[in-house]
Amino acid sequence: MKSIPNWSEIPAFSGEADEAKFWMSHELTASLMKASEHVPDSRESTTITLRFDPRMLSRIKRIARSRFLNYQSMMKQWLAERLEDELRRSDQ
Repeated sequence: MKSIPNWSEIPAFSGEADEAKFWMSHELTASLMKASEHVPDSRESTTITLRFDPRMLSRIKRIARSRFLNYQSMMKQWLAERLEDELRRSDQ
């Protein structure tokens, strides 16, 4: 197994079969794997405060639980989806 210490050593592949064949005999070095890890920056997320009617929040939490999700993550997903919809509408 040949170790790849640099991204530039990975060739352009003509297709998935070509890529699969390459990775059967090659691997990334541990240092390259470590360097490619995403380390979240605390500036990537900002904490805000929202006030909700307790009944509404309870309903949101119930929906999230039924989907096995954290209610805050689900709300962020809803907001992201709505934002995309709004941006698409404004581009038309």
